[in-house]
Amino acid sequence: MTGSGTTSYRRLSVTERRAQLISAALGLFAHRAPEDVSLDDVAAAAEVSRPLVYRYFPGGKPQLYEAALRSAADDLELCFAETPTGPLTGRLAAALDRYLAFVDQHDAGYSALLQGGSVAETSRTGAIVDEVRRAAAAQILTHLSVPDPGIRLRMMVRTWISAVEAASLIWLDEDKQPPLPELRDWLVDHFVAMLTATAASDPQTAHVTRTALALEPSDGPVADLARRVAPVVEGASHLF
Repeated sequence: MTGSGTTSYRRLSVTERRAQLISAALGLFAHRAPEDVSLDDVAAAAEVSRPLVYRYFPGGKPQLYEAALRSAADDLELCFAETPTGPLTGRLAAALDRYLAFVDQHDAGYSALLQGGSVAETSRTGAIVDEVRRAAAAQILTHLSVPDPGIRLRMMVRTWISAVEAASLIWLDEDKQPPLPELRDWLVDHFVAMLTATAASDPQTAHVTRTALALEPSDGPVADLARRVAPVVEGASHLF
């Protein structure tokens, strides 16, 4: 309506309404554990009635939580999608910037998601979380240009993904310290260290490592890590 001072109203489609409710739920789940969020809270955040929430999610909060988790998982899966060009460490840093920004913005929800124990948790929500991990690992292997990765390389990448998750949870528990850029760089160093250690006993990883390191600039993160590690290794020269 125009000229009356009232706000025009447009009826939302089913898809739009579901998206609105999921967005409202995500906003609440971001900073509160699922068990601390009620359907009344979601209805209030979306400025709709509780019966309307049930109309679109007849399964109640578990169904809405699963839909919200699916939406968040889609965003998380995109975090590691990076154009496979340029130095590997630069691509990892860009992916981690997106991932850690998500963690920062959805702190309580991220903790509840990965630590489990939520009253809204189901076998399907667990499968969604595992899907995110596998998608992240697949993206990393794509960055390494390995069409048929062996068990050692697959384990190394999946272990690093687990380390990223664990570090993110500890970072939240430590009042978000150190600053995100430092956490990101530390996790990139971890990847390089794990890749190099695996290369020492696995020919496929050794080939991948040599190829990846050849693209790294002489003044980049890998060279800086090598310079910082060198004194430590030299100090243990009696072991060789």
